[in-house]
Amino acid sequence: MRMRPTLSWTPVEDLPPGTTDPEPVVDALGAGGVLVLSGAGLSTESGIPDYRGEGGSLSRHTPMTYQDFTASARARRRYWARSHLGRRTFARARPNAGHRSVAAFGRHGLLSGVITQNVDGLHQAGGSEGVVELHGSLDRVVCLSCGTFSPRDDLARRLEEANPGFDPVAAGINPDGDADLTDEQVGDFRVVPCAICGGVLKPDVVFFGEAVPPRRVEHCRELVRGAASLLVLGSSLTVMSGLRFVRQAALAGKPVLIVNRDPTRGDRHAAARVALPLGAALTTVADRLGITVDDGTGD
Repeated sequence: MRMRPTLSWTPVEDLPPGTTDPEPVVDALGAGGVLVLSGAGLSTESGIPDYRGEGGSLSRHTPMTYQDFTASARARRRYWARSHLGRRTFARARPNAGHRSVAAFGRHGLLSGVITQNVDGLHQAGGSEGVVELHGSLDRVVCLSCGTFSPRDDLARRLEEANPGFDPVAAGINPDGDADLTDEQVGDFRVVPCAICGGVLKPDVVFFGEAVPPRRVEHCRELVRGAASLLVLGSSLTVMSGLRFVRQAALAGKPVLIVNRDPTRGDRHAAARVALPLGAALTTVADRLGITVDDGTGD
């Protein structure tokens, strides 16, 4: 039986202090072969809150777990009502300077790859190619019975038809696309089944308490093996799904650089943690490297 997922982390040791000088990141990118590992903090400047930073969603919201979703029709109704509403905010989100900077580094041949823990698709929208979505994507849906994948847009249309006039005001939006709604606001929201077999539909994302597919993990490990260094952007590294790659890189003697305003679970493995906002830090890095970052007017 799986244990409840780790949702928070408290330092139990003295961690290296952060720096406000991004020069270590400049040096790593200048040498090339950098593998990026991004987390929810990279998308906060796009209007999507993170989990654990200041004002993070975990202070008010417990994410859906795989165990709850699969065991309870009531939990699925609550999830799909909230996710259906929250997706409207996700659909309006646009790549920020951080996403566009990563894409610029890639175009200039400085990256060996991009792994993201995010499910919002903003790396790709910002111009990055070959992004490995460690935790999946909210743009896809999978049937737990027949395994059929389908576009989220198709499900959105079906949910609109099944729930005409559903438009409550949410208290907030979370990094997993879940809107904060009360049970009263969820009401008798109708969940639709798989159009192929009538089975239970689930977003093609890795819920808390669910394992990342082994083949995806091995692909990421291979990317770490082939990288010259690892650059972590906006992740607290609380959960093992991302922390394991930091540990792997450090064990192999590859420099680990972290850009995150708050301490992370991976700081003791890092050569440096840059404690600056992501957008400002990465555009500064790009400027020092002589790289022009798109201003986003074409998004």
